[in-house]
Amino acid sequence: MAQVPQTFFDALAVRTWCGLALRALGRAREEIDAINVYPVADGDTGTNLYLTAESAAAAVEAVFEAHDAHGSGKPALADAARAMAHGALIGARGNSGTILAQLLRGMAQVLAADGETTHTDGEGLRLALRHAADSARQAVAHPVEGTVLTVASAAADAAGGAEGDCGTVARAAYEGARAALAATPGQLAVLERAGVVDAGGRGLVAVLGALVETFTGEVPRAVPVVSDPEHARAAGVVDPTSPANAAGGLAVSPDECADAPGTGGPAFEVIYLLEAEDTAVARLRQRLDGLGDSLVVVGGDGLWNVHVHVDDAGAAVEAGVEAGRPYRIRITHFGTEDVHTTGAERPPREPAQRAVVAVVPGEGLAGLYADAGATTVLARPGEPPASGELVQAVRRAHAREVVLLPNDADLRHTAAAAAEQARTEGIRVALIPTRSAVQGIAALAVHEPERRFDEDVVQMTSAAGATRYAEVTVAERQSWTMAGICQAGDVLGLIDGDVAVIGSDIALTAEAVLDRMLSAGGELVTLVLGDEAPEIVAERLEVRVRESYLAVDTVVYRGGRQGALLLIGVE
Repeated sequence: MAQVPQTFFDALAVRTWCGLALRALGRAREEIDAINVYPVADGDTGTNLYLTAESAAAAVEAVFEAHDAHGSGKPALADAARAMAHGALIGARGNSGTILAQLLRGMAQVLAADGETTHTDGEGLRLALRHAADSARQAVAHPVEGTVLTVASAAADAAGGAEGDCGTVARAAYEGARAALAATPGQLAVLERAGVVDAGGRGLVAVLGALVETFTGEVPRAVPVVSDPEHARAAGVVDPTSPANAAGGLAVSPDECADAPGTGGPAFEVIYLLEAEDTAVARLRQRLDGLGDSLVVVGGDGLWNVHVHVDDAGAAVEAGVEAGRPYRIRITHFGTEDVHTTGAERPPREPAQRAVVAVVPGEGLAGLYADAGATTVLARPGEPPASGELVQAVRRAHAREVVLLPNDADLRHTAAAAAEQARTEGIRVALIPTRSAVQGIAALAVHEPERRFDEDVVQMTSAAGATRYAEVTVAERQSWTMAGICQAGDVLGLIDGDVAVIGSDIALTAEAVLDRMLSAGGELVTLVLGDEAPEIVAERLEVRVRESYLAVDTVVYRGGRQGALLLIGVE
């Protein structure tokens, strides 16, 4: 069905563009992954761009849903643009995703600018594309031509010479980007050797194609990704006999980038979000630039996304600690599976038989789950993982069979979509509908990889289902609850998802919640203490269980910044 075009840049246009860009990247993801040979041939550029766009689209949808819930109509352009930029920033993956986040942030800075002039027409789009390209180039420590930066600059140049409405400007930007993409093999030797265009640039062309569709209703013409088919086949990048190639896909040779830039280079990719002041980030850039390469630092207004390739991952994280507060830290070891080794040196890694993938709400629990052998996905407060992130975690677990623990009732549909996607890739996935991290802990405690898969899933499901869960948190606003009306600042005790206790003291409210839960019996109490909860809370609850409930054991964990002050599980 043809897309109904938007006539000017407003919040609905942002929403439409994000949705179309996500769809376009979803269609092109495998193709982009396959031609990913620079800066590291790790075959994930398409996936990283998709996950970044998914986070941006989800943030925009959340803004629209919030306005619908309050009956205030559609949001303003500034609100939608800022949400797009923030979503991309916190969800950015890899080198390519981090640069895309900065491109979207650069556009949002123009679209959401305060002042008498609103940038909703063709002129505004020209300014936004120019600022996006310039800010992305500034975010990269050592810009290289023949990459997504070149494609972005060409798009902005072409848009700058176009006169007309948003559709005309978007089309000019797309054609300029398309031409620049085709020229990338002549600018970067590794691309020329492989006979392909730049993967990040290909992804940006897909995003700009979605922009054209947003304002014209028309899907732009296809983009060739192989610059020289014969050369590419000779290099082993395209396998003409493979089913993927018959369908238009590509397969990257493991030897493809053996002597490309980065060969024998850093062993780790380090990515984290960072809360820090501008001056501290300037020093951080210098420090990280001396530690490794592929350095990209994007963001502003106190929140940054840091990406770098280094040999000393600990030093890169420590540099972030010195600059501010790093979190959502992701460290990937290139090891024997990337461009830094040749095909002859890279033995295929045998998949494990079974793995557990779990969503966890805080760094403390992430460590606990990891120690128990689970692959974890960190969910920050207000930042739930997208389905693509869960699929990526399932792939990262590298197992034939995977047990997926969403640990949140609101993630049920997201986890189901991820499980379905993973199954299409030949992975056997069982989704256990855990609604809290304490239910996940109970399930993980009885997990036995040596059992038959079905039996293991049944035992884990039974353990999770036998665990009642609760949380103690603070009300953000006045609202109606099952326990009455609460005011902003009240302490709430939720049992199995419903407010059961409203109080003013954290420890007293927690005791009341625990008493209600143990009134139905129990053998083990699990307490997960958040960073903002007073230390005395756990001590008082342990004493209460010991003195009032015989034969009931208590275990306490530190959850870190998990959103809730306290999580409680009773088995």
